[in-house]
Amino acid sequence: MYLKDYVIRTGKNILVRFPKRIIRFFEFGGEFIRFRKMNKHRSAVHFRDIYPCLKDKIQSTPFDHHYTYHPAWAARILAQTRPELHVDISSILSFGAIVSAFVPIKFYDYRPADLHLSGYESDFADLKKLPFADNLIRSLSCMHTVEHIGLGRYGDELDADGDIKAINELKRVLQPGGDLLFVTPVGKPKIEFNGQRIYSFEQILNYFSPFELMEFSLIPDQGGIINKADPELVKKQEYGCGCFWFKKIIS
Repeated sequence: MYLKDYVIRTGKNILVRFPKRIIRFFEFGGEFIRFRKMNKHRSAVHFRDIYPCLKDKIQSTPFDHHYTYHPAWAARILAQTRPELHVDISSILSFGAIVSAFVPIKFYDYRPADLHLSGYESDFADLKKLPFADNLIRSLSCMHTVEHIGLGRYGDELDADGDIKAINELKRVLQPGGDLLFVTPVGKPKIEFNGQRIYSFEQILNYFSPFELMEFSLIPDQGGIINKADPELVKKQEYGCGCFWFKKIIS
């Protein structure tokens, strides 16, 4: 999207939302007065303590489909494979935080997390130069991360081939017979600088050759998740989420 188009669309959205928020604020005022009258037998409700939440009166709980479904997909695979230790490279923190309840997790990121839980460790790693020996890791994940490498968004250096270097590192450190859970945006290939890259299904398979694809699932543009999806669906996506379970071939 061009910057001009973004500004126009954002302006239209503000014009649509603004009157609704004004109406909702007045509704909030009336609710506050009614609640104070109801609450006389309890601790006082003071005007100075109001905390207006004006956007939550909706019919269903909203969520980010990419970042809710893909960790759930990965957790179900780990529940199946049950590794003695799982290494996660820069995926969303909630994934490792929850999975560490039943599988020990070592999390590595360019920006380490100050998160302390039983069964969970966090340390620094540069995805383009992982601090592991060849063929070391039995169970590995890197989800919704590689598409950012080299774009400078998170403080890393600009590198047009940063994503390829990161993928080669994942391939290098995975043990023969080991499992890799890899997630990235898929659809019509393009670079949305400096947000992310979007890949075709064929690109990802080529980058990870000669790994064996155990499973492919897709979170399509319209949301939800399609388990064991038809790869042809990727061609119809603008910003889908591809979930790839790879296994390193034993030579």
